[in-house]
Amino acid sequence: MSEEDDSQKTEDPTGKKLEDARKKGQVPVSKEVGNFMLLFGGALVMTMMAPDMARSVRDMSVGFIEHPHMYDVSRAGLPLLMKEVMLGMLYVLGIPFVILMFFAAGGHLMQNGIVVALERISPKPEKLNPLKGLKNLFSMKNMVEFVKNISKIVLVGAVLGFVIVPELMDVELYPQIPVELMLERLYDMIVILMIAAVSLTAVIAGLDLAYQRYEFTKQMKMSMQEIKDEYKQTEGSPEIKAKVRQIRMQRAQQRMMQNVPTADVVITNPTHYAVALKYDVGAMEAPMCVAKGQDNIALKIREVAEENNVMIMENPPVARALFATVEVDQEVPPEHYKAVAEIISFVFRQRGKKLG
Repeated sequence: MSEEDDSQKTEDPTGKKLEDARKKGQVPVSKEVGNFMLLFGGALVMTMMAPDMARSVRDMSVGFIEHPHMYDVSRAGLPLLMKEVMLGMLYVLGIPFVILMFFAAGGHLMQNGIVVALERISPKPEKLNPLKGLKNLFSMKNMVEFVKNISKIVLVGAVLGFVIVPELMDVELYPQIPVELMLERLYDMIVILMIAAVSLTAVIAGLDLAYQRYEFTKQMKMSMQEIKDEYKQTEGSPEIKAKVRQIRMQRAQQRMMQNVPTADVVITNPTHYAVALKYDVGAMEAPMCVAKGQDNIALKIREVAEENNVMIMENPPVARALFATVEVDQEVPPEHYKAVAEIISFVFRQRGKKLG
């Protein structure tokens, strides 16, 4: 039955399903991206800060070696000495630690942003079931992860070996060269290894991120019946309906405002109502309402009309009557022909246009 259900899930997940999954903490996460970011941060610390860190540790240690008699290691002085050493180490390692924490957090944030899911950390009795845990241990997903990790170790080891072996051709000469030169060579080797490791890990992270997102989308796929059920559920929500009505009203208002410049006249109350009329002698039997509004919308219609040199006429009785009886894109009803005809005739005379 589950196989039949899975075979029916051929549609991409809807935005609502993805949002619900995110609320539950179900997002595509690649551990390799986190590993890459941590390794990249470590490489930056190693290449940019390691020499200064080494000098700081040396400066702290040289006193213990050259003047050990100057340090109080008695019962009373030892705690103060340990405190001084700990503060010194914190000073040396504090900034690198903060940098590594930043990159570790960035590895997750760059994939999905901030995800808060209390459900993931809430206790669940089924998690204590040993049979279910044993089943998950030998699941296909874990087997794929195991094979992937083994392959990654082999690949990384092979690449690093290929990179570093040429650098070890003269390793037997190291005891014969000055210590400073030997340390410099070792530092260069470490930098080369870090560059190779970061580059390879970046490729692995990119491939794994694409794979994890593919698998996540595959797991989130829906059947047509699930999409229909979700649509019915969301359409029945009062919040969704209110949002849809609001969007429709906004779009209708935008279309109305686009029609105002085409009007021949705007009849106003003068401030509470505004009705924009258009009359095409050859194509219309009666003037048509292209926009109407009350209060703020009426004010906006007046502003658009003024900007486009559409004539505005104050006639409160006609404005109120038209607002109550005529809808947008409808012609003026016969009971208002006489009043509207007088206004249109006046406007046309002012514009130098003929009624027919």
